[in-house]
Amino acid sequence: MFKALCRINGPSLGRKKDAFNTFDFLAKFHRPSGAVYQKSAVKYPPSDLPQMPPCGFKPEEYKDMSKDQMLEIRKSVCNPMTMKVTYYKKPVYVHQGYMQWLWDVDGRRYLDLFAGIVTVSVGHCHPRVTDAAVKQLRRLWHTTNIYVYPPLHEYAEKLAAHLPDPLKVVYFTNSGSEANDLAMLMARLHTGNFDILTLGGSYHGGSPLAMGLTSNAAYKYPIASGLGCHTTMCPDVFRGPWGGSHCRDSPVQTIRDCSCSPGCCQANDMYIGQLKEVFATSVPSRIAGFFGEPIQGVGGAVQYPKNYLKETYKLVRERGGVCIADEVQTGFGRTGSHFWGFQGHGVMPDIVTMAKGIANGYPMGAVVTTPEIANSFAKGVHFNTFGGNPVACAIASSVLDTLKEDGTQQNSANVGTYLMTELAKLRDKYEIIGDVRGKGLHIGVEMVKDKVSQEPLPAEAMSQIFEDTKDMGVLIGKGGVYGQTFRIQPPMCITKEDADFFLAVFHHAVHSYMERR
Repeated sequence: MFKALCRINGPSLGRKKDAFNTFDFLAKFHRPSGAVYQKSAVKYPPSDLPQMPPCGFKPEEYKDMSKDQMLEIRKSVCNPMTMKVTYYKKPVYVHQGYMQWLWDVDGRRYLDLFAGIVTVSVGHCHPRVTDAAVKQLRRLWHTTNIYVYPPLHEYAEKLAAHLPDPLKVVYFTNSGSEANDLAMLMARLHTGNFDILTLGGSYHGGSPLAMGLTSNAAYKYPIASGLGCHTTMCPDVFRGPWGGSHCRDSPVQTIRDCSCSPGCCQANDMYIGQLKEVFATSVPSRIAGFFGEPIQGVGGAVQYPKNYLKETYKLVRERGGVCIADEVQTGFGRTGSHFWGFQGHGVMPDIVTMAKGIANGYPMGAVVTTPEIANSFAKGVHFNTFGGNPVACAIASSVLDTLKEDGTQQNSANVGTYLMTELAKLRDKYEIIGDVRGKGLHIGVEMVKDKVSQEPLPAEAMSQIFEDTKDMGVLIGKGGVYGQTFRIQPPMCITKEDADFFLAVFHHAVHSYMERR
């Protein structure tokens, strides 16, 4: 009965005014004989079931090819890997999107909390951004930057204005992988050195060069790649050997004990010590650079001790290297406190790479660096046919305007902090929720067998919770080296009401799994 009730969903669902405690519902329908529960302090949407918030948008009726046809084409013609990354046992056949919502071909509505893998920044088909795209499409689809055309130059100036001095020289690409490839080349040419350091568990792209920066076996191929790329231990204060309850810049800390004196972080000292060991044993005395995400994305929203990047940048520069901030997932206000993730660490990178949310899902990326590094890179001819495409620039420019006009960064801070605080209550309630972390709307929920061993929750268990969450109308992501972390990185237009709906759904999915196991 519980499973059937939880699967009720759709655009026609109404709202009730009576306050409802999810625990009361679970206890009423799902209490084993003789069981005793403590009441949860978490309150969810006013309803007797998880009710989807209303939406006034009406999607078009789907009239194209059947689901069976699409699946057959996916199996027989498309990249075979697409079958492995279909994510769900019962795939989601997406038809249309509007703001934080997606509709499938059957007209069922979903709350999208993964944003096309952290790519839809201001909302699916945001009217203001859509209008900018249509206007530019009617004027000029494409020319290359061998000509001078307004959209590229207007956007380059606007983007540079969002970065601190001396980060003022902009290069346009088509993706994050391509941006990171370009940054690697810049670092090596500018320094005259070759070796580059990254953090364990990082993801910086899947191209042959960026694969070397990526530290996750799932994205590696058994070929020579990433020559000169080295990995240092990820300073993960939850799963790593060192960490405490005051280490990271997040509304929610780990449940690990911390005995550090004020102003001291022993975990940071230990991870920096490990980095120094890498410098002493694994790389030449002079290096080209260091790549780091301000918060890991694919790695599962992993955060570092507060001063880790600041001390790492210093050590890298002492060895002749430059520091590259990969803002592909953390940029454009997603962390809430700052427009760029690196600003939350109090550091100044030499190169910044970005993509994904830059154009709300339109293919685009960028590298921004200093005039000094740009001059070093001018030793050869760099050209990109599609980089700075007129339509991409018009869309990206509209995204910057929309972020400001909609107050998106502040919304990320407000709703994200609320979400993490409420998820932490579920962590305290359930043994399998090991950690809740992140900033703004860049959130990870790490699942474990138990809090003592911290062993990752098995893939089958993750899939059960994942599938149930989808069946109740919410799409989230997965990440982590072991696939053990749920990723919540939605369009930054979501509301507190949406957050409450997700919390109710996720609570039901976790509770249901605990009852079945």
